[in-house]
Amino acid sequence: LRVWRCRCRALLSRAPGALGPRRGLAAGPEMHFGFQTVTEEERREKIYQVFETVAKKYDVMNDSMTLGIHRVWKDILVHKMNPCPGTLLLDVAGGTGDIAFRFINYVRSVRQRQLQRKLKQHQNLSWQEIFESYQKDKSNSLGDSQVVVCDINREMLKVGKQKAQHLGYSEGLSWVLGNAEELPFDDDKFDVYTIAFGIRNVTRIDLALQEAYRVLKPGGRFLCLEFSRVSNPLLSRLYDLYSFQVIPVLGEVIAGDWKSYQYLVESIRQFPPQEELKAMIEDAGFFKVDYENLNFGIVAIHSGFKL
Repeated sequence: LRVWRCRCRALLSRAPGALGPRRGLAAGPEMHFGFQTVTEEERREKIYQVFETVAKKYDVMNDSMTLGIHRVWKDILVHKMNPCPGTLLLDVAGGTGDIAFRFINYVRSVRQRQLQRKLKQHQNLSWQEIFESYQKDKSNSLGDSQVVVCDINREMLKVGKQKAQHLGYSEGLSWVLGNAEELPFDDDKFDVYTIAFGIRNVTRIDLALQEAYRVLKPGGRFLCLEFSRVSNPLLSRLYDLYSFQVIPVLGEVIAGDWKSYQYLVESIRQFPPQEELKAMIEDAGFFKVDYENLNFGIVAIHSGFKL
């Protein structure tokens, strides 16, 4: 019965006119911007300004705030994805490219292992034949895999493109300006959809989840990495102390911006806990939805499939 209700909701939400014109939702009801109560339009504008302000210091602040652990969390996300050559990935709110670059590295590694196994199975080939085969396969190091980075913020995309150029990433990578609540892509297009530390900053989480469902192919996978609810009471108190007393100070010292990092901390506390987000993902139509807590629930990875 629950699955039937979820699927009905998902179908109704995509029916013509079911939610009215999306661009007309801007005024909308009151909602949270951190601990403030604002209109939907105000929230959208304020969040855009936050990330426009912090874009250039975003990576440095991530390292400072998490002591570099965010890198491990993102590695775990990509290993959980386990992409194979040929995978088409959409990374939403991924402006600085962290997930995209990890995806490319992972697929290249898989592709390299496949090539080595292939050559080992042909021991009778001449050196020239092995060399030619290797060069041919090496020229397509991603096996037709592609990652599309989609972000609503031009400054974040600008930083990501600069990083990609500096680090030498170009093959199989594209950048698109777009809103998670109204993605500029066709239905049933991508094999995997990821959103890392971005979904709590969309104005309407339900619309973003419906869009994720729409653009995934049947059998496609949804993966969300996000700050969540800490399960241990003692750790939760220590985490609150660190979040509210230390992180805004780091924001002021490193990025010259106390208010933006005060908002980021508050937005984490306002974000739905694990079970509530799981229910929202199911309501969007996804199946086999589960989550994995990392570091006692400081962050969680939610996963679901479009069947």
